[in-house]
Amino acid sequence: MNRMLRVLTVLLCFELGVILMLIPWSPVWERNFFLDRYPQLIPVLLNSYLRGAISGLGLLDIWIAAGLIRRRSPARPAAT
Repeated sequence: MNRMLRVLTVLLCFELGVILMLIPWSPVWERNFFLDRYPQLIPVLLNSYLRGAISGLGLLDIWIAAGLIRRRSPARPAAT
C-alpha cells in the first residue's frame, strides 16, 4: 500500500474511533435533530446499551488503526 494512503487510512480509523467513543456520552447526543423531530426515538437513542455499543465500535476502529500501524508491508525482492 502506498505510504501516504496508509497514513491517511490510519488517521481516518483513529479519528473515527475517537469520535465514536466520545459522541454518545456528550451533550450533543442528547440534543440533536432526530430527537426533536422523532420523539419516539428518545428511549432508543438515549439507552446506555446503545451508547456502549457505539463506543465499542469506536474502540474497534482504534484497534484497527493500531493494527495497521504495527503491520508492515511485505518486503520487496531486491532488484538485480
